[in-house]
Amino acid sequence: MKFDAIIIGSGQGGNPLAFRLAERGWNVALIEQAYLGGTCVNTGCTPTKTMIASAQVAHYARDAKRWGVNVGPVSVDMNVVLARKTKVVEQLRNGNEHKAAQQRTLRLYRTRGRFVAPHSIQVGDEIIEGERIFIDTGTRPDAPPIPGLDKARYLTNATIMELREVPEHLLILGGGYIGLEFGQMFRRFGSRVTVIHSGEQLVQREDADVAAALQQALEAEGVEFRLNAQTTKVDGSSGRITVTFTSSGKSETVTGTHILCATGRHPNTDDMGLDKAGVSTDFHGYIRVNGRMETGVPGIWALGDVKGGPAFTHISYNDYQILWANIIEEKNLSIENRYLPYSLFTDPQLGRVGITEKEARASGKKLKIGTYPMSSVARAIERDETVGFMKIIIDASNDRILGASILGSEGGELVQILGAMILADAPYTILKGAVYIHPTLAEGFFGLMESVQPVN
Repeated sequence: MKFDAIIIGSGQGGNPLAFRLAERGWNVALIEQAYLGGTCVNTGCTPTKTMIASAQVAHYARDAKRWGVNVGPVSVDMNVVLARKTKVVEQLRNGNEHKAAQQRTLRLYRTRGRFVAPHSIQVGDEIIEGERIFIDTGTRPDAPPIPGLDKARYLTNATIMELREVPEHLLILGGGYIGLEFGQMFRRFGSRVTVIHSGEQLVQREDADVAAALQQALEAEGVEFRLNAQTTKVDGSSGRITVTFTSSGKSETVTGTHILCATGRHPNTDDMGLDKAGVSTDFHGYIRVNGRMETGVPGIWALGDVKGGPAFTHISYNDYQILWANIIEEKNLSIENRYLPYSLFTDPQLGRVGITEKEARASGKKLKIGTYPMSSVARAIERDETVGFMKIIIDASNDRILGASILGSEGGELVQILGAMILADAPYTILKGAVYIHPTLAEGFFGLMESVQPVN
């Protein structure tokens, strides 16, 4: 059977592309072996942020006396937390199913797709052909080859969200975004949490001052860290889990009841027959693409996490937007050098856009930098949520914003204002003269802009 377009994988780029092409009357095949919606809806953004909200309520209740509110003993019912999470996930998942069913020219294949030729794909016992093929198969958890880890029945970002009991002591391998969000979440649910991280600082993509402040905030809640720790062995034979690691040349151990592996992701390109299509991958298995997401094989594109680069839902969606603009609207947009906003949904949140200070300094540009503590922001003081700070990096030659980090209450919301300035190619000085609603967290930008000074 021949199709105008074949989309392999129904993530946050593939789904809207499939639906919108079908709405134009294209004959579209959408191949998905699991649930529609990809990682975000099913095992990523939606369920984790739903559970983080529950954990935040537990934290507020447990700490209520700080705001003059007296409550009784606080406990967490994981069955209710999971039921709420499942309800939200199924609502969004079913919405995707309903939308797919509405498309008359869309055929949904509930199986795995495998190339047998550049424009021929095997789905079950059938071979289908497509003039245009889009690969959006995403990634999966990637566990490192640590002796004993497999036998320890380690948890992933997906399986940990099915636990119906609060772990007594959760060990987490990896101090990146996934590890820190789950670490704080389960600490607030009531677990003892120890994060074992191989790097010298957490969230290694970020500036050292940001990572240090975030670590201090999490430690204040009781999350424990072992940094610069090279894990050498995991032993779960005794019913408990012992992790052995080396740090500063010394061997140490820590024992817990559960272990989460949050050390990275692996692209879902295995057994896709990419070689039969002539599609090449890098050393890690990510599909190689150019700025237009073309694979080098005419009529085959890759979008979303499977092509490597920033692994965020909104970036996958933007991949779809760019593909649509190029293929349907005949534009010539590129994914290269697009500005990148994202957020780490710890509390305080870390909102980021553009480049870091260390990246800016490495560029050789003349810079201006400003910082402003959340403890000086009226709204943060009134909320008694003053942990963190704002930082902005400016190109001194033209006063344009190169990047910003906001570690603080609603940092992910706030940083998008600065992202809009980058999109508008506007100088930061516009915000120096802005009128900010009082009292709001955004009012902190007044102090941030005034703090900007040239740096060496």
